[in-house]
Amino acid sequence: MIRGKWLRLGVTLAPLCATPVWAINPDNGPGCGLGKLAWSDYRNQKSIAPQVMMATTNGTFGSQTFGISSGTSGCTNDGTIMAEEKVNVFAAANYDTLSQEMAQGGGEYLASLAELMGIPDEHRAEFFALAQVQYASLVQSGDRTPATMLTVLHRGMETHPNFATLTAH
Repeated sequence: MIRGKWLRLGVTLAPLCATPVWAINPDNGPGCGLGKLAWSDYRNQKSIAPQVMMATTNGTFGSQTFGISSGTSGCTNDGTIMAEEKVNVFAAANYDTLSQEMAQGGGEYLASLAELMGIPDEHRAEFFALAQVQYASLVQSGDRTPATMLTVLHRGMETHPNFATLTAH
């Protein structure tokens, strides 16, 4: 009986003891995004209603994902994607044009790829010539995919005196 009273007293007092911890907790909802900006003037940010509205707005418009990747909408991520992933995405999206420009030994898309790969302007002509030579290896491989194209380019760059340091991982 006494034990039951102490248990009820403990259950009753526990939330009161934790209240100061909750009061100083700076967390005020779903981080960033359009939802955070749209509902930021709501008086009590820790209430369920504004948090649900923030999360719903972010989910409906995809603004939190955009904000995190671009560093906008109150998101603090620097918005960068790893350099290697930029190259992979660009190669996948522009594979056909890049293949043609590799065969030709230059072009706008190949210049953009060179920029993403960190090829200095003064070595672009050398990179274009290397890409043209490496195109034959790409065709011979029989595996005409963006990943293979980048592998073939990297192999050629590894032995080139101006590009070897760019391919070291």
